[in-house]
Amino acid sequence: MTSQIAKDPSMAEGEVAAVDAPELRLFVMALFFIFGGITSLNDVIIPKLKELFSLDHMEAMLVQSAFFAAYFAISLPGAALVLRLGYMRGAIAGLLTMMAGCLLFVPIPTSPTFVLFLVALFVLASGITVVQVVANPLISLLGPQDTAHSRLTFAQAFNSLGTTVFPYFGSLLILGGLANVSASQLVGKALEAYRSAETQAVAHAYLGLAAALALVAGAVWLHRDRLTGEGHESGAVFSGFDLLRRPRFGFGATSIFLYVGAEVAIGSLIVLYLEQTHVMALGEQAAGKLIPLYWGGALVGRFVGSAALRLASPGKLLAFNALGAVTLILISANSTGALAGYSLLAIGLMNSIMFPTIFSLASEGLGPRAAEGSGIICMAIVGGAVIPPLTGRLADLSGSLSFALALPALCYALIAAFGVYARRPVAA
Repeated sequence: MTSQIAKDPSMAEGEVAAVDAPELRLFVMALFFIFGGITSLNDVIIPKLKELFSLDHMEAMLVQSAFFAAYFAISLPGAALVLRLGYMRGAIAGLLTMMAGCLLFVPIPTSPTFVLFLVALFVLASGITVVQVVANPLISLLGPQDTAHSRLTFAQAFNSLGTTVFPYFGSLLILGGLANVSASQLVGKALEAYRSAETQAVAHAYLGLAAALALVAGAVWLHRDRLTGEGHESGAVFSGFDLLRRPRFGFGATSIFLYVGAEVAIGSLIVLYLEQTHVMALGEQAAGKLIPLYWGGALVGRFVGSAALRLASPGKLLAFNALGAVTLILISANSTGALAGYSLLAIGLMNSIMFPTIFSLASEGLGPRAAEGSGIICMAIVGGAVIPPLTGRLADLSGSLSFALALPALCYALIAAFGVYARRPVAA
C-alpha cells in the first residue's frame, strides 16, 4: 500500500521530508530509553547466569553473543521491512517483536536452562534491532540537518538514561533475594528450587517490560502517518552493501563494530571485575549497583557532548574520547583498589559520544539511502556478539580480567583513527 501523504516536489525520490514534530521526538526519546535500558540488563543477568549454570567467562559472555547476533541476522531484513512499511510502522513491528521476546522469559522458571535464556534474548534483540534501524535516521529527520550530530547525541542521552536506571533496579530484582546463596552449595531439588526462584525474578522483570512496550507501541500507532513522503512499497528490497565501498562509510561501520564490542565487553565484566579482591572486593549485588556509574557516565557525557559537538569538530572529539578510553583502561589494568575500579567505570564517560558521532560521521551524504545505511550500521552492532566472548576467552586463558582489557583498548585505538580520518565534513 502506498502512502497518500503529500510530498514536497523538490525532494528526491524515496526521500522523507524533515518535520518539526515535538511529539515524535518524545516517542523517539522513549524508544532510545527503552532499548538502551533493556540492553544494559544483560550486565546484570550475566553474573547471575554464570553462577546459576556454573559457566566460565567465555560461556557467560554468550549472553551478549545471543543478544547482539540479532543485529547481524536482523538488521538487513529490518531495513527492508522499514523500506516497505515506513519508519513509524517499522517501529511498531519492532516493538511488538520486543514484546514477544520479553514474554518468552515468562515460562523459563518451570524448566530453567541457559539455552532458553539465549533464545529469549535473541528474539528480544531482534525487535530492538528493527527499532534501532528506525530510530537513528528518524531522529535526523526531526530537525535541521546541520544540527543532526548534536540531536542524535542528545537522543542517545536518553539511551544512556535507560542504561543507567535499568541496571540499578535490575540488581535489586535479579541479584537480590537469594543472591547470598550460591548454586555451587546446592544439589538436587534444592538446586532446582533455587534456579526456579531466581529465574522467576527475571521473568517478572521482563513481563513488566512487555506491558510498557505495549503502551509505547499503541502511542506510535496513533502517529503512524505523520512523516511526509514515506512510501510503503511491498516490492522494496534492501540493496545497501555497495555503501561499504565508500571508504568513509565502510570505516565508520567497522568502528561501530569495534565500539559496541568494547563497550559491551567492559559493561559485562563490571560485576566480576569489582568482585576481585585486588580491586574492590565487593559482593555481587553491591557491584551490580555500581553498573549505573558506567552507563551514567555516558549519560552525562552525551548531554555535555550534545553541546560540545556544536562547537568542536565531531571527528576530533571522537578521537579525543577514544584515546581517553585507552588511557583509563591502562590505569585500571595497572592499578588496584578503588582506582582500578573507578577508572574502569569512568570509561562510560568516554563512550558517551561515540555511537552517535560514528553513526552520523559515517552516514554523511547518504541522503535517501539513510535507511539502508542505518541497516548496515545496525548490522555492525554484532561487534557486541564477537568482542565480549573473545575478551572472556582472553580472561580464561590468562587468568586475568585486567589482561583481557587489552582487546577493548585496541578497539578504542582504531576508533580514534576513524575520528582523525573523518574529521572533515563530506563535500556538498
